[in-house]
Amino acid sequence: MSENQNYEEKLAVAPLGRLIFSMALPSVMAQLVNLLYSIVDRIYIGHMEVIGTDALAGVGVTSSIIVLISAFSSIVSGGGAPIAAIELGQGNRNRAHKILGNGFVLLLVFTVFTSVCAFIFMKPLLLLNGASETTMKYAVDYLSVYLSGTLFVQISTGLNTFINAQGRPGISMLSVIIGAVLNIILDPIFIFTFGMGVKGAAIATVISQFASCLWVLCFLFSQKASLRLKFENMKPDIKVIGSIFALGVSPFVMGSTESLIGFVLNGGLYRYGGDIHVSTLAVLQSAMQMISVPTTGFAQGITPILSYNFGRGNIKRVKKCFFICLAIMFSVIFTLTILMMSFPKFVATLFTDDFILIQKVSETLPIFFAGMTIFGLQRACQNTFVALGKAKVSLFIALLRKVILLVPLALILPIHFGVMGIYAAEAIADATAAICCSTIFFISFRKLLFTKYDH
Repeated sequence: MSENQNYEEKLAVAPLGRLIFSMALPSVMAQLVNLLYSIVDRIYIGHMEVIGTDALAGVGVTSSIIVLISAFSSIVSGGGAPIAAIELGQGNRNRAHKILGNGFVLLLVFTVFTSVCAFIFMKPLLLLNGASETTMKYAVDYLSVYLSGTLFVQISTGLNTFINAQGRPGISMLSVIIGAVLNIILDPIFIFTFGMGVKGAAIATVISQFASCLWVLCFLFSQKASLRLKFENMKPDIKVIGSIFALGVSPFVMGSTESLIGFVLNGGLYRYGGDIHVSTLAVLQSAMQMISVPTTGFAQGITPILSYNFGRGNIKRVKKCFFICLAIMFSVIFTLTILMMSFPKFVATLFTDDFILIQKVSETLPIFFAGMTIFGLQRACQNTFVALGKAKVSLFIALLRKVILLVPLALILPIHFGVMGIYAAEAIADATAAICCSTIFFISFRKLLFTKYDH
């Protein structure tokens, strides 16, 4: 067995507690840094003198388009990487390499498709997402620059999970840290020193994404990777692509429905409350990332352990790993949510100095976040469904929270309760989906784990 394959073997034999810690900690740290990557633009922009609140709303209405673009990369990262890990666990190395190679080609296709569509329909999409005459300028300034780095986003986010799948969380962590730290350094330089404002924030982001992309590609093409990018594995294979889409459609729906929700929420908030509520949502969604992003890192760290051992048929180890995952995710999300609900003004001041915006955030955050108190249940159960290759159930759960519940609630509740009904819709959908997901999971848990994985 090669030295590189030893990294994979530890997924099956290393003491589980220590293994989870060693796999999850780098991913959590990477995502914490990535959290700064995601929200540092908004923090700097929100504190710009005079135009900060309007500029924050402008950048906020671009988020749905950016999330939709990133959702395409999750087809490869969320569909290809778990299957590759299962194949490695079963000893099918050639198929694992083909999954990686075909995933790379898919990302190139997604880049062309998303970039062209976003450039052509930019202004109509921004208007649909709640942009006004005041905020449109800032939205176009940011998004037009950001789209030039679409390729870097697709590759860095789409392929990074394949590094984790071969038991190399440290390498995966560095890809995120490199981009995030660079973004944090460059943002104030381009925004304030060079006086480029919103465009400067976007330029800093694109440069940072390029650095992350370069790191990921250098490793996956190198001899250090046990699962490597090879040109001979990039020839499109319909069966391989089909398997990637079959599992990847669930995380894609999760991401794309987040985008859909952005359109629905921003549009409704602008209609019922104006630009100030669009700015409020930008702050609330950024604050919610402070809860969701670290747990996403934990999920990324623990997924290869679940997938690899499921592929090896080590059901006892899969079960134990899941229950540890459930306990940690629920307690962390619950604790962070309660803290933010208790100190909403402090959360708001991280993003703005505007007194009116701080007041709006303080009024709406406890309502908007209420459903997150039990969301750890869904996060753990849904992550396990994905890790074990159960695409159909995972897809249903993804649709349940955002499409089946949140969209109708966000359209109906404000008719009766005004703008506050939109904030309440998020909480009701989150709590209901968490209860449904955990119920489905525990009913099917034993049968699911004892069903042999079917290619």
